[in-house]
Amino acid sequence: MAVLNEEQTMLKDQAEAWVKEVAPVRAFRTLRDSGSDKGWDPAVWSAMVEMGWTGIVVPEAQGGSDLGYLTFGVLLEQTGRELTASPLLASALIGASALRLGGSDAQQRDWLPGVVDGSTVLTLAVDESNRHAPTRTAMKAEKAGDGFKLTGTKTLVPEGGEATAFVVPARTSGKPGDEDGITLFLVRGDSAGIERQRLATFDARGYANVSFDGVEVGKDAVLGEVDGGFGLLDAVLDRARAGLAAEMLGTASAAFDMTLDYLQTRKQFGAVIGSFQALGHRAAALYSQKELTRSCVEAALEALDKDADDAAQLCSLAKGKAGDFLFNMSNELIQIHGGIGMTDEFDAGFYLKRARAVESLYGNRAFHRDRYATLLGF
Repeated sequence: MAVLNEEQTMLKDQAEAWVKEVAPVRAFRTLRDSGSDKGWDPAVWSAMVEMGWTGIVVPEAQGGSDLGYLTFGVLLEQTGRELTASPLLASALIGASALRLGGSDAQQRDWLPGVVDGSTVLTLAVDESNRHAPTRTAMKAEKAGDGFKLTGTKTLVPEGGEATAFVVPARTSGKPGDEDGITLFLVRGDSAGIERQRLATFDARGYANVSFDGVEVGKDAVLGEVDGGFGLLDAVLDRARAGLAAEMLGTASAAFDMTLDYLQTRKQFGAVIGSFQALGHRAAALYSQKELTRSCVEAALEALDKDADDAAQLCSLAKGKAGDFLFNMSNELIQIHGGIGMTDEFDAGFYLKRARAVESLYGNRAFHRDRYATLLGF
């Protein structure tokens, strides 16, 4: 388990207090009930920008604080606890990482300050079906003059309904299944030929299917190398997976705390139900899962900060373990609360729905078990 430094501890305490006061689960309920298809509260997003959260992984030269991925994970864990909806993960972590890892000096100078001040919401549009399969990229990017013309559709794009720009993997050569031949592009959201289909999802976030119909971009839109973008995409996805795992840890930890509180207060047969041995054993097993998941998530984030050789396998381990814990914990949250857990008036349902929505995002548990084993040489 990582030992947080003084700055990280201060940010954790700030984030914990802020999300409970300004953006708790009841605020998310209000947002959902309002019928808004935006996916987040603009006031909440503005507050995150003001607190400097959007610059955590951005270099100081572009207006960020460059505090690293473990620090960002500390924030995401707290927002995950209260199901706080925002583009923080999609834009300030994943979009910013794509620019930091693959962007030229000019691209970083032109794009990163907008990510930091919140005026740019940059999201990764990677999947083309209901399965996460980056090598199966089929979207075409054909040469057109000095640039390229993009044609295809990306599905379930996080914050896709409101994004002002996209990082888009497309195929400049080869065939689906090949790692070679994938190129990443920076595409402005108002480009001619882009159409968005907003999706009504049970976790009430801002997903969209985004179609590209002959969208023209210049050669300056290429992020990294033409035909050699898979390595960059994989590195960006690892940061997405570790960040999402931190959020999932927060969501599952909050579900654990809700369950533990119920075990300690609900009485049956003249005793609190937590005193019953069977339920006590279940709580102990869940606590062990929680601590194991925390160790895996923090190890992945630290590995990214250190650019460690085993960062990729640790990111898959973190996403897989977070998926296991959140799946089990959200089920136990409902089961132990019994009938009340099934009602919309109780918050447990929000946690279950979010658990199911993020399970497959950037790779489900089966995907990461296979990837982890492959990276270890099995």
